[in-house]
Amino acid sequence: MSEQSLSIAITAAIKAGKKIRQIYNEPGIDLSIEKKSDNSPLTIADKASHDIIKQFLEQTGLPTLSEEGRNISFEERKNWKKFWLVDPLDGTKEFIKRNGEFTVNIALITDRKPVAGVIYVPVTGVLYAGITGKGAWKLVATDSDISLSELMNKGDKLPCSSLPDTFTIVESRSHRNKKTENYINKLKEKYGTVNTIIIGSSLKICMVAEGTAHLYPRFGPTMEWDTAAGHAIANSVGEKLLLMDSTDELTYNKENLKNPDFIAGTSGL
Repeated sequence: MSEQSLSIAITAAIKAGKKIRQIYNEPGIDLSIEKKSDNSPLTIADKASHDIIKQFLEQTGLPTLSEEGRNISFEERKNWKKFWLVDPLDGTKEFIKRNGEFTVNIALITDRKPVAGVIYVPVTGVLYAGITGKGAWKLVATDSDISLSELMNKGDKLPCSSLPDTFTIVESRSHRNKKTENYINKLKEKYGTVNTIIIGSSLKICMVAEGTAHLYPRFGPTMEWDTAAGHAIANSVGEKLLLMDSTDELTYNKENLKNPDFIAGTSGL
């Protein structure tokens, strides 16, 4: 993994995020269309972000698997050793609700494992990036081109805070279910008091990586592009995304791109 390649991914995420923000903030725009249609703001933002990211990542010579890209068969991609895995706009419901909790996710996968990740938050300009074996960083309010070396010099190295004294979990704003409630109740039996933070998109994994939450349990469907960038950043600081009730981590480029239930973070387990 070259620093130049990750710098390209960082630039791609920021450029795509700026375009999403432009659409999101357009005066009079109606974000209330939940179902995607060709002219919905959500679809326009998704596709614009995908096109920008694809243009930049082509410079690396590696293939790209994107939520908004063409449907690439498993037969075609099964022998990919290294590729980019992209979610051009993660947090559809948060985009529609206008709460700002949506992200641009870019991950580099090598031998089915996430080895580098970039997450950019268009509304706040917060940037996360990490490389396994080197570390991860967070830079607040960046909105201009920045290289990996500049991020490493100017950003906060993760984890950037000590874990809370009260056991803290982060959960989905839009996808809570009975299994999640049961899991939280078991944690309360173990720890007495459990603090819950509710937030959207891949920001949940980022909170585990930066040390503001112990765990993020996820019961219910996610796709590989939802988790890969956050997974790489978590791995970069020694955290893991484990299959529920297992010591095995999520893997990528499966024939079925859906993830099983998982838990992000190992603190307290």
